[in-house]
Amino acid sequence: MTLDDLGWNEFNLGILGATAALAGLVIVAASVNIAEIVKSRSLTARLGAGIATLVLAITASALALFPGITFVAYGAAVLASALITMVFNGHAAHAIAQNTDPQNRYKVPRATVSFVPAAIYAVGSAMLIAGEPAGLVVVAVGAIVAIPVALMISWIVLVEVLR
Repeated sequence: MTLDDLGWNEFNLGILGATAALAGLVIVAASVNIAEIVKSRSLTARLGAGIATLVLAITASALALFPGITFVAYGAAVLASALITMVFNGHAAHAIAQNTDPQNRYKVPRATVSFVPAAIYAVGSAMLIAGEPAGLVVVAVGAIVAIPVALMISWIVLVEVLR
């Protein structure tokens, strides 16, 4: 059985278009103050994690549209993408932990929130690799969660740079 057989194409097209547009908007918005953003290691890393999360949603949705892709191939590709995204999340968490600015409060939530979508994608991917079609629902939840999390991270960076 392939993803084509299950009718997820419209969902994936919608997520692909929405996340690609949002990623472009975030990059344009960040470019306005990029000189200030890059002065802060923490803000740069967090913005990278937000963009990486949107790219994960783009990648997972685009991969799902490959004609004839199997659960195992899709699960493996999405799992690899989720793990790459977690590298960006880890870098951001490390930068947040090392930030000694007194205004840098709530380090644990700031450091962990970006991992949530990638972790959901990883769980769904593992289910798909194991041959469990319900993994598609979990991956879809990952896509839905990725959008507000990435936007929240990006918005916070854009607001904090103006402080």
